[in-house]
Amino acid sequence: MLRYLYGSQLDTYPKLADTMFRDRAAQFKDRLKWDVAVDAQGYERDEYDAQDPLYVIWQKADGCHGGSMRFLPTMGPTMVNDHFSGVMDGDTVHSPYIWESTRFCLSQGSESRVAAALVLGGIEIGRGFGITQCVGVFDARMVRIYRMIGSCPDILGSSGTGAAKISVGLWTFDPADRVSVLTRARISSALSEHWYARAFGDRPAKLLARAA
Repeated sequence: MLRYLYGSQLDTYPKLADTMFRDRAAQFKDRLKWDVAVDAQGYERDEYDAQDPLYVIWQKADGCHGGSMRFLPTMGPTMVNDHFSGVMDGDTVHSPYIWESTRFCLSQGSESRVAAALVLGGIEIGRGFGITQCVGVFDARMVRIYRMIGSCPDILGSSGTGAAKISVGLWTFDPADRVSVLTRARISSALSEHWYARAFGDRPAKLLARAA
């Protein structure tokens, strides 16, 4: 199932949070060899996890992390603006209608539909919060995943070549994308809206109705 949790809510789901940060360490530090810090608990966390971001997390039946993404409004501190503006020739992204998505992580052995489910979560956030676009940094390996899901971004800039290529992409939320991503994730529209409403109560129900 999908859960939408702010950083300040992670203590409510200790098993989910523990396995998410450990899976991030396994993916980014161990498998991808990124220059990221891993603490004594085996967690991969950075300064943006301290900004009370909104996480979209796929929770497996045993309560463990299956995959996740992290979202922050671009009006505040973001990885794209703080560390990757050079990829965009010095440009930055600041808009109340654009949020940043980072730390796209899948646990080892996750079903293929989990990646699509995370993208679906991003689309639901867009609908619920009135966000029109999402910006993020991604590496070359993600291009195949985005194509598989059917959610490819517009490229704002790139640096490097081959497997080392890094790009900043901008996704525009399109109702047509939601239909195709629901199919790839094998999730019904009603169930997705239920998961979202469970997290945010009456507020998103009104926003969802306005955005539909």
